[in-house]
Amino acid sequence: MKSLNIPYNPRIDQLRWLAATMVFLFHFYLEWRGLGGPGVTSPWFGLITEGHTGVGLFFTLSGFLFMQIALHQTVINYGDFMRNRFLRIFPLFLTVFLVATSIGRDKFQPQDIFYVLTTNLGLAPTSLSVITGAAWTISLEFLFYAIFPFLARFAMERGVRYLLSLILLLFFFKVAAFTVNENSTHMYFSTFVGRFDQFLIGMIGAMLYQQKKAALHRAAPWLVPVALLLALANSALQAKTASFGQHPHSAFWIIWSTLESTAWVAVILAWVSFDKALPAWLERVMNHGGKISFSFYLLHMAVLHVFAVGARMAGYAGKVTWHDLLYMLPIAYGATWALSALTYIVIEEPFLRMRRGYGKAKTVPLASAA
Repeated sequence: MKSLNIPYNPRIDQLRWLAATMVFLFHFYLEWRGLGGPGVTSPWFGLITEGHTGVGLFFTLSGFLFMQIALHQTVINYGDFMRNRFLRIFPLFLTVFLVATSIGRDKFQPQDIFYVLTTNLGLAPTSLSVITGAAWTISLEFLFYAIFPFLARFAMERGVRYLLSLILLLFFFKVAAFTVNENSTHMYFSTFVGRFDQFLIGMIGAMLYQQKKAALHRAAPWLVPVALLLALANSALQAKTASFGQHPHSAFWIIWSTLESTAWVAVILAWVSFDKALPAWLERVMNHGGKISFSFYLLHMAVLHVFAVGARMAGYAGKVTWHDLLYMLPIAYGATWALSALTYIVIEEPFLRMRRGYGKAKTVPLASAA
């Protein structure tokens, strides 16, 4: 997706595609296991069995991209920035929220409308149905948007040390929260305390990229495989040490999001620095996947759930084998892609055309934009 405020970099869209695909594979694997499909035991398949790590990549990528924009523009109009963010995410998100409230109409309370701001907390309508469950991340994204111009201002004034200080403060909050929350894993997974350091690490990555751009581009051919191996090893470590859903109160999760995001920012830095062209068809597919990744992310759980219900009705439950994967996975992925392309065209794109620039290059610090 092209921004109005920074030159288009297809590598960003390709990383969005990767993040959405990993989350899809994670939920496909869960539905597959629910149908009685065979599982995998090796932690080296962690990018699938712990594919929720794609959310960490999304969050880190948000911090990286918006800090890149801030460094490029140096002046951000807060009102126009928030207007663009609203137009980017709210139309489709509101659609999903209304689907959730429709499903839960018999239990809906008037105050539940406020969950539109906090889908990651409590008994949000979107979290009561598997087909809208992915919407929990949107509240954290929007919180980041709301304070990003200020974070960018302070980071540009004080340097990377300011963001590192915030990460240290968040670490204290994580430790303190661990001592009083019996379900700390879910807390770290879906709240400000557990996730906000990932946005900050992405911002640090953008500042490092600005400072070391030439060196990163020279080193990219070997940095890419090293960074991907780091991400793979990190997911394997999580799968082996504290797999999601199996350890409700694990101390490992105090450092989990920081480790995860550090691996992903390495991948981001390596990939955006990688200048060698991929095959043209692959570039087009990945770029388009990145363009529709928001729709893909919000809708994939609904497609997978309907797919699994259909498989049960067809008598597949308890009978699926690895051979069935050869057609089940492509069909589910293709159906999700097609539906996402449709919602992008009819819901996302018309509002995206209403965006406008929110920054301009200037020689004064970002402080003047607050």
